[in-house]
Amino acid sequence: MKLLKLVPDDTNFDFVRLRGLAFGLTLLLSVLAVGLTVYKGLNFGVDFEGGLMIEERFAASPDLDRVRAVVDAQGVGEASLQQFGDPRTITIRLPVQQGGDEGATNAAVRKVEAALSQQFPGAEFRRYSTVSGKVSGELIRNGVLAVVLAIIGIGLFAIFRFEWQFGVSTIVAIVHDLLMTLGFFALTQFEFDLNIVAAVLTIIGYSINDKIVIDDRIRENMRRYRKMEMREIVNLSVNETLPRTVMTSVTILLALLAMLFLGGHVLRGFTAAMVLGIVVGTYSSIYVSSSLLISLGLRAEPEADDKPRRGGGIGDAERVGPRT
Repeated sequence: MKLLKLVPDDTNFDFVRLRGLAFGLTLLLSVLAVGLTVYKGLNFGVDFEGGLMIEERFAASPDLDRVRAVVDAQGVGEASLQQFGDPRTITIRLPVQQGGDEGATNAAVRKVEAALSQQFPGAEFRRYSTVSGKVSGELIRNGVLAVVLAIIGIGLFAIFRFEWQFGVSTIVAIVHDLLMTLGFFALTQFEFDLNIVAAVLTIIGYSINDKIVIDDRIRENMRRYRKMEMREIVNLSVNETLPRTVMTSVTILLALLAMLFLGGHVLRGFTAAMVLGIVVGTYSSIYVSSSLLISLGLRAEPEADDKPRRGGGIGDAERVGPRT
């Protein structure tokens, strides 16, 4: 039985030749992502903003202005409405109720539920969640701290495991992946909550796994082919790991796409972030992190006797990579 191969074993694509275009595209997308995040902002969920969130499903797509008027008339604070998943499902955000205890929250939920059921026959209450302002502030700090510490820790690992150029290129690539995720959520206005922070940390973990595999192969080939130019070593290493990279990304995407289309709207934001992260992480591993090593001046240092420490039966002059 013939094995399925998404990428041929003898792939010899010249990735480094496109590094100028890739760097320009990366910079443009990063600037756009920052601009979108600053201009439109993120649609923070109750986890980060605090307050009360009620999810209501209507028999037909309702008039949002009428829904807002009904909720505001209950004296529970100014309501913020948003379609959630489909036009018939609406999330209603309210400020923290006076008193802030469970009794006040339950009373507000009952008021809103009763009023909507009366004004919109067939309306169905789904769920509610509430977070105090103090807790939401702590969650924001802890979420940002978790992401920052993860990036710093990964960069330090790459520096001590390889060389400083690997650490810098890895941090740049991961920051790029993070900016793309923030820009995506600013553009789509999907709810940004603790689930998305978990998705971001998962994306970082996946990206570093992919990058370390390629970096390890680059380091190995630097020792093996000491007379080869750095651009050829990078091309060789990326091509050697490309079948694994593509196969891993495709298999993960198949599972994520199933969750995206069949997992319901509750998982939609988390799954969309993961799908984007896999695509962007694969791109940054191949075109950003690896090629950036050349710009940072990484070079293979020949030993005094000009012999590789580890041989594989292929002499330095016998293995030639793609040239541009």
